[in-house]
Amino acid sequence: MSSETPSFALHVAAKGSSIDTLQLDCQSQSKPIIAPHEVLIQVVAAAVNPSDVKATLGIMPHAIFPRTPGRDFAGLVVEGPEALKGLSVWGSGGDIGITRNGSHARYLVLPNAAVKQVPKGISMEEAGAVGVPFVTACEGFSRAGGVKAGQTVVVLGANGKVGQAAVQIAARAGAKVIAVQRQDQLEGFACTPVEVINSTHTEPTARIMELTQGRGANLVFNTVDKVYWEVGHAIMAKGASQIFIIATKGQTVAFDVFKFYRGMHNFVGIDTLALDCVRSCELLDELRPGFEDGTLKPFPVAAADMIDLSLAMQAYRAVLAGAKNRMVLKPLRVHPDPT
Repeated sequence: MSSETPSFALHVAAKGSSIDTLQLDCQSQSKPIIAPHEVLIQVVAAAVNPSDVKATLGIMPHAIFPRTPGRDFAGLVVEGPEALKGLSVWGSGGDIGITRNGSHARYLVLPNAAVKQVPKGISMEEAGAVGVPFVTACEGFSRAGGVKAGQTVVVLGANGKVGQAAVQIAARAGAKVIAVQRQDQLEGFACTPVEVINSTHTEPTARIMELTQGRGANLVFNTVDKVYWEVGHAIMAKGASQIFIIATKGQTVAFDVFKFYRGMHNFVGIDTLALDCVRSCELLDELRPGFEDGTLKPFPVAAADMIDLSLAMQAYRAVLAGAKNRMVLKPLRVHPDPT
């Protein structure tokens, strides 16, 4: 692409009080100047995550404005160390688009250590949509001591994107995976068979205890707040861990301390906003072998869900409304109104 091609970035001057008051502007972007320890990335694809939208609405109190939002990306290194120049790279980060300018732009500046080469066999659009869900799932299992062959892993809310990633990672590790969701069919991919429990017509606690011969699960990955709290607490085996990735501020649950200490249980909270771009990149690179050998699959990105940067508000609204598909911005296709 010629150097004369205009560059644009989304710009949020200040947080919006709602999606209807949010001022999400597509503005001209000068080519950034990088420091010696940095790379300049030409963004090819950047997913829109719920946290990207929530940050612009002031729900993430540590988000700093003005700001270009966007946490996930795939792109080309156009400036930086010779070893990195020209590489197709991917990444994510809890600081990107929150405390530093993000990926919803043509250009993104990051530390050298925050980029790794895109896995072989997946497209740039797919790579740009992997980030937050897989980083969240990977960090959750890591902080819970890892997932191992022969363990029983229950994923509560398995049809969400983090749930789908958790199912994939656990299945690849050789665990017996039980997916609890409000539908019959497993969303997404798993490289081994998965037991699916539709909680709308099957009480999950009894069924999980039946499937585990009364032992319960070694790991419980709870992706849906307090909805499955009682189930998750009831199905934990002795020494089990439960991973939480979301909670509503001020929300409380009834906690059985006796069961907790007698069960030698562990509870792990995961906030990926605390994981900077370097750590997030390390986690993605841990997953590289799975994406390259096909035991992990990126989320499919339909052509209809590849959105011009100038139409980003459409994607933001769809994501806030709970879109199931991954919405991906394409900065190099942008055609903003010249007026």
